[in-house]
Amino acid sequence: MTTNNISPKPLFSKTLKAAGRIALLMLATFAAGSAFAQDRAITLEEALKLGIDNSKVLKLSQSRIDQAVSQYQQAKDRSLPTGKASFGYNRAQIPANTLNLGEEKFSLPTSANAWLGTLSLNQTIWAGGKLRYAQKSTELLTEVARLDADNDKDQIAYAVINAYYNLYKVLQSKKVVDQNLATIDGQIKQAQRFFDQGLVTKNDVLRFQLQRSNIELNGIDLESNRKIINYNMDILLGLPEGTELSIAQIDNSAKDIAPLSNYLDSAMINRPELRQSDVRAKVADYNVKSIKANLSPSLSASGSAYYVGISSNPIPKSGNYITPISLGLTLGWDFGALWTNKNKVKQAQLEREEVTINKGIETDNIRKEVNENYQTYKTAVEKINLLQTSINQAQENNRILENKYRSNISSSIDRADAQTLLYQAEINLELAKADAGLAYYTLLKSTGKLNK
Repeated sequence: MTTNNISPKPLFSKTLKAAGRIALLMLATFAAGSAFAQDRAITLEEALKLGIDNSKVLKLSQSRIDQAVSQYQQAKDRSLPTGKASFGYNRAQIPANTLNLGEEKFSLPTSANAWLGTLSLNQTIWAGGKLRYAQKSTELLTEVARLDADNDKDQIAYAVINAYYNLYKVLQSKKVVDQNLATIDGQIKQAQRFFDQGLVTKNDVLRFQLQRSNIELNGIDLESNRKIINYNMDILLGLPEGTELSIAQIDNSAKDIAPLSNYLDSAMINRPELRQSDVRAKVADYNVKSIKANLSPSLSASGSAYYVGISSNPIPKSGNYITPISLGLTLGWDFGALWTNKNKVKQAQLEREEVTINKGIETDNIRKEVNENYQTYKTAVEKINLLQTSINQAQENNRILENKYRSNISSSIDRADAQTLLYQAEINLELAKADAGLAYYTLLKSTGKLNK
């Protein structure tokens, strides 16, 4: 009986090498993942630039502008002369080619060739100005498309600002939570020490622990909100999914605010919706003129040249072809428009009035929007001042009760309540600062100066 002894060393070596490859692969994957999901501190200016540069909505707006420009160019092309050219060959077979005309007989050839070439040009000289009105209308509609793009740009910019401030609010609230957790941990240690010394009951320690649990629950909700906002911002800014964003800097200082009338006047000048209404009114005016132009006569010029050859060879030979040339002017008048056009003009005039009415409605809505945003910003600034005062009061109250608690004068309930009041006041202040900043940008947006 023969026994084959196989050394375990080669097998062990192969296993080790395989494990090494797996480890390297895992390391590479981890490194790639780390490179993919990078932390990024971003300023508001950077966020706005990224949001505008990567916006699919703005790319669609640019496509609409390009379409409007193309339509304008087509309207200009309609004022150019039209031309046509053709060249064809025909062959006729004439089996019955003799005509008897009484005493006379007329015979045709049994077959015939014909080459026919035509070249024509037509130019409208006058059509009541309809071509010019069409050009002006399409030019104005191009301006409307550009104003649409400006409005879309404002909407994108505001969406970025709104997301940026929401992220700031969450991050600041999380910072307050972390600070308060550190503080409450100190309170728990102190309460536990007092309990060990017999100065407080177990219930006092539990109250601080319960307070910590409530703060932790708040922190969990904030982290969930942060992840949602962060992901949405990655999409909005065109960044790789998984990029962890943080706020590089933010200006929370109160802005000098002008009288309400200044913001109202600015909105009347800069809001793209009102500028669009003005442009649409001009388009409606040109539409009325164009329809009225149907009553006008039209004048056009034309020129035509023909080549008629009877030889089977298309190359011209003297005596085998003719080349008639004609030039002409045509004056036409559709006088039926005298009784069929008046209702069309009336409809166009009503559409023009509708534009004016819509502008009035839009103006009222914008004035109300500006006033609401103006009052909201003023209220937000006042809240900051009030909350700052309440924080000072909460800090002083917390300090007094902390000293009393250490001296075993106040209860743990009073001590925990004081800490909770301070914690809530700190969060409220951070949220109020962010709300004021966002309210200021909301006011700017309502005046049409967000991107100016």
